[in-house]
Amino acid sequence: MISVFSSTSIAAGLLILARGGKFAKYSSLLIGDILAIAPEDLLYLLLALVLTVIIWCFLYNPLVLTSVDPSLARSRGIRARLTEGIFVVLVAVAVMLSIRWVGIMLINALLILPAASGRNLARNSRQHALFSVGIALVSGLLGLVLSWYLDTSAGASIVLVAALFYAVSLLLRGFRK
Repeated sequence: MISVFSSTSIAAGLLILARGGKFAKYSSLLIGDILAIAPEDLLYLLLALVLTVIIWCFLYNPLVLTSVDPSLARSRGIRARLTEGIFVVLVAVAVMLSIRWVGIMLINALLILPAASGRNLARNSRQHALFSVGIALVSGLLGLVLSWYLDTSAGASIVLVAALFYAVSLLLRGFRK
């Protein structure tokens, strides 16, 4: 679902921006600009991180159960719609805070690749969550370092590192089977 809506939104946005030749003005939104980070943005990121970790600690089990079987979750007293709504808001906040630095074109990849890599390596849902977060963190840091030394786009470098992790996770999964 994320890929479908992301791709559709990007296409609609590009169509609107291309009208009247004003596309160049918005190209930094497509590929991101790491230099656009201001000190107050880092504060917002820190607040979002702390809030997300707190919510994740309280909602991890209900979120897993809701994602597996919403009917079962409701039968266990979990408000599945509320849980899903909170998750959607957390993802929207993460996207909103990072879109200027990473770019619209790469947001989808940053949502999907670490999670897919973590799924290839994990044996249970907790490992999946931990591997996904770890891979995303390492991809982000390594991508930033590589973009500095190679003088490339930070967003693209981060995504390529995440894609490399995904390729390695596929190989490891193949060996395990």
